[in-house]
Amino acid sequence: MEINRYIDHTVLKPTTTLEDVKQLCMQCVEYDFAAACVPPLYVKLAKQFLGATNTKIATVIGFPFGYSAIEAKVAETVLAIVDGADELDVVINISAIKNKDWEYLEKEIANIMYLVREKKKVIKIIIESGILLEEEIVQCCQLYAKYGVDFMKTSTGYAERGATVEAVKLMRANLPANIQIKASGGIRTFAFAKELIDAGATRIGASASVNIVKESKEAQ
Repeated sequence: MEINRYIDHTVLKPTTTLEDVKQLCMQCVEYDFAAACVPPLYVKLAKQFLGATNTKIATVIGFPFGYSAIEAKVAETVLAIVDGADELDVVINISAIKNKDWEYLEKEIANIMYLVREKKKVIKIIIESGILLEEEIVQCCQLYAKYGVDFMKTSTGYAERGATVEAVKLMRANLPANIQIKASGGIRTFAFAKELIDAGATRIGASASVNIVKESKEAQ
């Protein structure tokens, strides 16, 4: 298993510095990670550091709580695309889920998907599975499958519970085969990353990516 190609190497802490982003990108070059996931502020910089490598540039929209206005998320999406992002990890409005306002969520995704598809970018929908009921996760799968998103993503890493094998299995059982799953939040070991991949994840979001790769080599 080439675990490195499953990983979005990530730095999204509120104190992220230019040096943090540079180090992240250099590690992406060294280890050939699938993507470098950086705060919107650093997308242009990451593009310079990564150049013509295999590593894609990912950033976050509506992060980390998802309750910003639709118009704000659309503006963030436009700016991220202009700055050079290849992949957009969008936090949906969790408050709307809890209010059972599926009409709002449908309006939100429709507005964002238009931009993403027009510019041929990849979209990952973050649902924060650790704080949702099973039936809410299933409804999310049904809604976002209808819009043909590229990935459903478990977590931001900011909720009290991150990725779980159970959530990945539930999502996989309720999504069409063409929609992939990204597991993120609390993934610090190769053993856990492999469990999530075996459960159906095809992408792993992690900041402990280098350690995960080293452990995978030891395991082999």
